[in-house]
Amino acid sequence: MNAPTGLDFAAIPERIQAEVQRAIQRSIKGVEYFSTSGPTLGSTSKDVLHSRGTMSLYHYRPMSDEIYRVPVLIVMATTNRGYILDLVPGQSFIEFLLRRGYDVYMLDWSAPRPEERSLRMEDYVLDFIPDCVRRVQADSGEQDVSVIGYCFGGVLSLLYGSIFPDGPMKNLICFTTPIDFREMKLFSNFSDRRYFDVDRLVDSVGNVPPEMILSSFEMLRPASRTVSQIQLWENIWNDEFVKSYRMFDRWATDTLPLAGEYFRAITKDLMWDNKLFNDTMSVGGRAAKLENIKVPLLHAVAEHDHIVPYDAAKHLIAKIGSADKEEVMLKGGHVSLVAGANAVKRLWPKLDSWLGTRST
Repeated sequence: MNAPTGLDFAAIPERIQAEVQRAIQRSIKGVEYFSTSGPTLGSTSKDVLHSRGTMSLYHYRPMSDEIYRVPVLIVMATTNRGYILDLVPGQSFIEFLLRRGYDVYMLDWSAPRPEERSLRMEDYVLDFIPDCVRRVQADSGEQDVSVIGYCFGGVLSLLYGSIFPDGPMKNLICFTTPIDFREMKLFSNFSDRRYFDVDRLVDSVGNVPPEMILSSFEMLRPASRTVSQIQLWENIWNDEFVKSYRMFDRWATDTLPLAGEYFRAITKDLMWDNKLFNDTMSVGGRAAKLENIKVPLLHAVAEHDHIVPYDAAKHLIAKIGSADKEEVMLKGGHVSLVAGANAVKRLWPKLDSWLGTRST
């Protein structure tokens, strides 16, 4: 019998040995994985400028001798923790900004306590953000403040900017920010008013539990967690892969609950009535029309974003009243757009070149 064409019998023992060694490495690394806690995240030096309830305002210590005049306030999404933008040295967006000479502050969130179930949309837009902006002004000595909003932090920043169009916001940067909530297909179906009794939910449980929020994200890609765990096992001998997996997996599952009244407003005003897109949104009786925003705006969207698809984000530029506005679409997903190797090469340099000329 002739040997199959192209089969190198001499190489078979070598291949078997390599697979055996890799299997041994998997076993050793598997034990290490479960016996260690993974890399420390969010370690860039910072000071707590102010803390109140679910809100924390950080000021990061400078890493450059020359600092841009206009400070930067990052507004995080209320479902997620801010350390996604400060993973580890070399993969930290915060560190990148500091080394490029920006004066960086962050509005980050913690889990609302049971007695904070009554927090409303106006508490976030008319209280928390303005309070942090005033504290950034006082701490930096500057009146102008650039705002960066990630995901729903971008929505809150848009609402703030549309209600306070005369400042002190000088520039607005939004990352993967939805405005047309009809196009958030699964979330829209999940919260369909015919089947989803948001009043009963909030009145019964108060703050919306993180498990419910995490489950809604995982429903977007039902098999993703299983696939990622298979990939982890296949690559567990690779220290860099495991390090990256642990960073992103920890953040992805570290979901925050949402204050009940705030969630009620999101569901009714945004998911059901799509008021931000329809120009009928108001917060605390104050109109929040996107056309009121006149400051320079950069909107970064991800080509493969399964959480905020492009159809949900694409109308922002047209609706903003600014003359100086730009949308940039980059390869990546909802998270890899802002963090990880793709972000280091794509989004971060783009943001620096755009914001640097507008921060003097």
